Amino acid sequence: MSDAAADAMHLVDYRAGDLRQVPTRNGFGEGLIEAGARDPNVLGICADLSESTRFEGFRKAHPRQYIEIGVSEQMLVAMAGGLASVGKIPWIASYAMFNPGRSWEQVRTIMALNETNVKIAGAHAGVSVGPDGATHQAIEDIAIMRVIPHMTVVVPCDAVQTKKATLMLSQTWGPAYLRFGREKSAVITSDDTPFEVGKAQLFREGRDVAIVACGILVYNALIAADRLAREAGIECRVVNNHTVKPMDQTGVLDAARACGAIVTVEEHQQQAGMGSRVAEILAQHHPTPVEFVGVDDCFGQSGDPAELIEHYGMGVAAIEQAVRRAYRRKKL
Repeated sequence: MSDAAADAMHLVDYRAGDLRQVPTRNGFGEGLIEAGARDPNVLGICADLSESTRFEGFRKAHPRQYIEIGVSEQMLVAMAGGLASVGKIPWIASYAMFNPGRSWEQVRTIMALNETNVKIAGAHAGVSVGPDGATHQAIEDIAIMRVIPHMTVVVPCDAVQTKKATLMLSQTWGPAYLRFGREKSAVITSDDTPFEVGKAQLFREGRDVAIVACGILVYNALIAADRLAREAGIECRVVNNHTVKPMDQTGVLDAARACGAIVTVEEHQQQAGMGSRVAEILAQHHPTPVEFVGVDDCFGQSGDPAELIEHYGMGVAAIEQAVRRAYRRKKL
C-alpha cells in the first residue's frame, strides 16, 4: 500500500506504538485561547463546567471575555444569542448531553432559526466518557444537530484537528456545533495537516472498501485497514469525514466509485448520524453497499472507555468484520 495519502496529509506515523495521547477537549481549549487573542469579540460562556470543557485556560487568559452562568443550559443558548446579535462570537460549552441535549429547542429556535453566530462546544461526547454512564454519554447528538437547518456540525479526529476546527469556526459566520470527547486519544495529525470545514480528507489509499469515519475512531479505522491489508489482502481507503454538515458529497461519491463498498464508523448511534448522511448521499447519487459501525440502538453504561468502545462494537476488530461484510456484498 502506498503511503502517498498519509504523506500528503502530513499524518504522524499512526503505526507507531508510542503515539501521543491527548484528549480532544484539550485542542478545543488551546484553540479558544488563540481565537480569543485574535479577536476580542470571541467570548466563552460556560455552565459551571469550565475545567471539564477546557474553558479554564480561556477564563484565565481572557477574563473580560468569559462569562460563567451556572447550571442553566437553556439560558446559556439564550444569552449567547443575544450577545451574537450585537456582534459578539460566543462559544458556549457544557457536556454534549446537556448542551445541545437539554437545550435543543433553544438551539433550534434562538441559534438556528434566527441564524445567530453562536458556536456550541459539545464536550464529553460518546461512550468514551466512560464511568459517567448512560445519562452523560451523548450518542444521539450528531443526529439531533445535523437535522437543524443552517447548522454546521464538525467532529474532529484528534486534539490537533480540534484546535484547528475551533479556530476556523471562530472565523466562520453562522451557528455551529463542535463535538469532542474527554478521554485521551491518539494524535494522528500534525500542525501541517490541512484542514477545511466541509472538506473530507483521504488518510489512506485503497480500492477494495472505503472506510468513512469521524472523530477519534478514525484511528481505529486506520489500524483496521492496515490489519486487513496484511492478513486478508483487502486494501481499504480511509476517509476522515470530519464535517458531518455540510458533508463533502464529492469526497463520499469519489470513495464509493473508487471502492464499490463503504463502511461508516462513528462513536454515535448507527441511526441518523454521520453514516446515515453518507447513505443518503449514496442512495440519491450512487447506490453502494454500506455497513455501519456505531452503537446499535441502545444506551451506554458506566465502564472503562476503551472497554466500552469494544463492548459497543466500535473497536478495530468490529471495523474489520464490517469491512469483510461490505467486501463480500460488493462481490455478489
